[in-house]
Amino acid sequence: MSGTTALKTTPLHATHCRMGARMVDFGGWDMPVQYSGILDEHHAVRRAAGLFDVSHMGEIVVRGAEALRLVNFVSTNDASRLRTGQAHYSGLLYEHGGFVDDILVHKVSDTEYFLCVNASNQDKDCAHIVAHNSFDAEVEFASPRYAQLAVQGPRALEILQKLTAVPLSPIRYYHFTDGEVSGAPARIARTGYTGEDGFEIYVAPGEAARLWDELLDAGAGLGIKPCGLGARNTLRLEAKMALYGHEIDSTITPWEAGLGWIVKMDKGDFVGRAALDAQKAQGIRRGLAAFEMTGRGIARDGYEVLLDGVPAGWVTSGGPSPTLNRNIGMCYLPSDRLQTGRTIEILIRNQPVEARIVEAPFYKRAK
Repeated sequence: MSGTTALKTTPLHATHCRMGARMVDFGGWDMPVQYSGILDEHHAVRRAAGLFDVSHMGEIVVRGAEALRLVNFVSTNDASRLRTGQAHYSGLLYEHGGFVDDILVHKVSDTEYFLCVNASNQDKDCAHIVAHNSFDAEVEFASPRYAQLAVQGPRALEILQKLTAVPLSPIRYYHFTDGEVSGAPARIARTGYTGEDGFEIYVAPGEAARLWDELLDAGAGLGIKPCGLGARNTLRLEAKMALYGHEIDSTITPWEAGLGWIVKMDKGDFVGRAALDAQKAQGIRRGLAAFEMTGRGIARDGYEVLLDGVPAGWVTSGGPSPTLNRNIGMCYLPSDRLQTGRTIEILIRNQPVEARIVEAPFYKRAK
C-alpha cells in the first residue's frame, strides 16, 4: 500500500477528463490547469467569455439571531453595511494579525450569511469560525452541498441569460440573487477572480456537469471556451487580485498586503484587531509592490528581489501578461522603497535582472 493520499475531485472531474483537460494537483485537488492552452483561454476571457470549474472552493453558512455579530467578529470588513443580496471581500485573521484566509461574505438575510472561502483553507476556516462562536449563531460547513461554476468575460451575461429567467443586467457588481439556471436552483453572484465582468453560479453538485455542457452550448457562437487554473492565475495577476499562499498568508497582515480597505477599525472588536492597531502604531515596515520586467526574464514566485544590489524582498507572483505582452509580477519590499518608477532587480538563475515598480492593477477593464 502506498502512503499517498488520493486527490479530491469536483463533480466535473469526469467532464474535464472527457474533454482532454490537462490535470494537475492543486492543493490536494485534481484540477484542470488548461484545455486549449493558457494563452488561448486567457484571451477568450478578456475578449468573449471563459467557463471555469471552481467547485473546489469552500462554502460556510452562518445563521441565527446573532449571525451578524459572529461574522463581524471573525472578519475584517463590516458586514453590517451589507444589504440583503450584497457581497463583499473580507479577511479572516489570526490574533497576531496574519491571514487565516481571504473570503467573500454574502448577506442572504438578517439572520444568514454565506461565505465563499479558498479550497485548501475551508476546513481550517470553518474550525476557526467555530472556535470563536460564542454567539447565538450556527456555523454550517456547507461545501458538500455546492458546486460552483464561473462564467467570466464581456459576453458572460449574454451567455448566461440564455439559461435563466432571472434578469441579470440589474444585478450589480458584488451583488447576487437566488433563482434557477436551466431549471436548477442556483445562487447567481456577479463576482469573479479575473478582472472581467461575469458571474459565479452555486448549484447542487448533481447539476454541475449538465450546466457546464449547457453553458458551453449557449456560448458556442459567442466565443466561450472552457478554462483551467492556469488562465485563472494569469487573469487575476493582471487584475492584482491576491492569492492565498502568495500575496497573503499567516505571516502577512492586511496593512502590508495593501488590503487596508477591507479592514473597518470603527466597527468594534474583531479577531486580530489589537495586533493591527499595534502594527499601525509602530509603523508598517513592508508593503506589496507591482512591477514589470525591463530586462529579459520572467520573475517567478519566491525569487529574491534586490535593491541597490542588496536582498530586500521576494516575488509573490510573477509571469507573462498575455494582455499586455509584458512580464509582470508582485513583490514585498520595505515600505519606504515602494515608489512607482523605482528600479529593482529580480534574481533569476542567480543573475540580477532589472525591473521597475509600476502602478497597479496592470489591467483594468473598460466600464
